[in-house]
Amino acid sequence: MAMASAHAPSGAGSLAPRGALRVRAPAGLGYLGLGPSRPALRPVALARRAAPSGARHPLLRCAAASSPPAAAAARPASAPRFIQHKKEAFWFYRFLSIVYDHVINPGHWTEDMRDDALEPADLYSRKLKVVDVGGGTGFTTLGIVRHVDPANVTLLDQSPHQLEKARQKEALKGVEIMEGDAEDLPFPTDTFDRYVSAGSIEYWPDPQRGIKEAYRVLRLGGKACLIGPVHPTFWLSRFFADMWMLFPTEEEYIEWFKKAGFKDVQLKRIGPKWYRGVRRHGLIMGCSVTGVKRESGDSPLQLGPKAEDVSKPVNPITFFFRFLMGTICAAYYVLVPIYMWIKDQIVPKGMPI
Repeated sequence: MAMASAHAPSGAGSLAPRGALRVRAPAGLGYLGLGPSRPALRPVALARRAAPSGARHPLLRCAAASSPPAAAAARPASAPRFIQHKKEAFWFYRFLSIVYDHVINPGHWTEDMRDDALEPADLYSRKLKVVDVGGGTGFTTLGIVRHVDPANVTLLDQSPHQLEKARQKEALKGVEIMEGDAEDLPFPTDTFDRYVSAGSIEYWPDPQRGIKEAYRVLRLGGKACLIGPVHPTFWLSRFFADMWMLFPTEEEYIEWFKKAGFKDVQLKRIGPKWYRGVRRHGLIMGCSVTGVKRESGDSPLQLGPKAEDVSKPVNPITFFFRFLMGTICAAYYVLVPIYMWIKDQIVPKGMPI
């Protein structure tokens, strides 16, 4: 699928400004674009590849991956993103962990979505050594241990409250569960066969650094599978998304993977069934991106100091304001899947919603 400027059909949500980079999706999947607040990116050529048998969503791959650059700057902060900081995210999940599996997952990250998203990770052997970064309550890890022996799986998250929920799951009893930072993984280079991260990148202050770490800890030929949000195009959803946390575009995911050194970069679109392929409101779990480690050792990408030092004290008033505003904006995305479910029930099947 080639990158091209396109006009959205009626009902596809707000249009990007003239000249903005657009990705035209297959029929029924809506449009994704770079909003006015997003930094400009070098166009990335994409090509459609035949999806594996039984796949429900299109699979995209880089048509011509160039050699990764020697250095890259941290992603500019073009929006407030009040919860895209480790300290705010820590306390956000301190409370969210209480209802995460029962309230959040049913609206944004269902079992069939999880299985669909993990399919490109090629978990074909129970002997694979797998790390689930930002695994939280272990919902994604449950999908991994269906294919891999729990003793070969490591679940890492910065939230002890989320991890406590994971430890209570019987199917994860053999999994190594530990606290850690996705941007500074506590593992030697060339350790794992598979790297999985679902619903975590949106809280990384420097997503490029986290993907660079994914490359480092994988063995030669190992595969990373990163599952995360996609940026909305509808103006109101875009406002709340940019105020809450990081919602990358598809192009950004591909750029980050390529810069980290991955080859065979592919992007698979996912989403709740009742959305009927609509993506204009953005999705908290909207794509599964995979890449293969091309050479042993660390990533060729060179980065400066980490963007956020969690050891530094923060102004409590500033912290409270950011936490409160981020939580309010997050509430919008509790309502969106309910709104889409109601539309799915009302609008006749086969008609756009």
